[in-house]
Amino acid sequence: MLAGCASKERTSNTIFDFGPVAPAMQAAAAPKPAAIVVMDVTGPATLDTERMFYRLNYADAQQARTYANSRWSATPVSLVTQRIKARLAQSGMKVLSATDAATGVPILRIEIDDFVHAFASAGQSEGQIMLRASVFQEHRLVDQRSFHRNAPAPSQDAAGGVAALATGTDQVAADLLAWLASLDTQGK
Repeated sequence: MLAGCASKERTSNTIFDFGPVAPAMQAAAAPKPAAIVVMDVTGPATLDTERMFYRLNYADAQQARTYANSRWSATPVSLVTQRIKARLAQSGMKVLSATDAATGVPILRIEIDDFVHAFASAGQSEGQIMLRASVFQEHRLVDQRSFHRNAPAPSQDAAGGVAALATGTDQVAADLLAWLASLDTQGK
């Protein structure tokens, strides 16, 4: 009897991340600002875990559900932090961490409000990412802006949600880069 219990196959977890950073087109001009301190992204407690969340908006939008056999390789806040830093660095910007001592370098703080695989119906879903970014210069708020992207999922499962959330995060990173280039971080 014990042998029968021990022989049951366990379904292993599938571990996901955003995949490699695809090459971006080179910027024609030097990025602005030339350097920035990027703080670790923060967000709600649900994003400080490796569990993958989805919502069936067509059935019960107030219930966050988790995929049983799929996990992130790191927390979503860590994955978003890594991807945004990579995209900013890819543009030619010097990306510094909070522990780097740099006077006069602007600081970027990001807080995620939503990061979920959302289903409009059983056959249609998208990755939704919503965040708020703030830039500080010498303890002064330069600007704050909210960013929101919905990217269609190529399939209605965890893998499709991952692809959509990775695409949405890359789109938000591009939006962030354009916004940063428009800011005057040298003004007093």
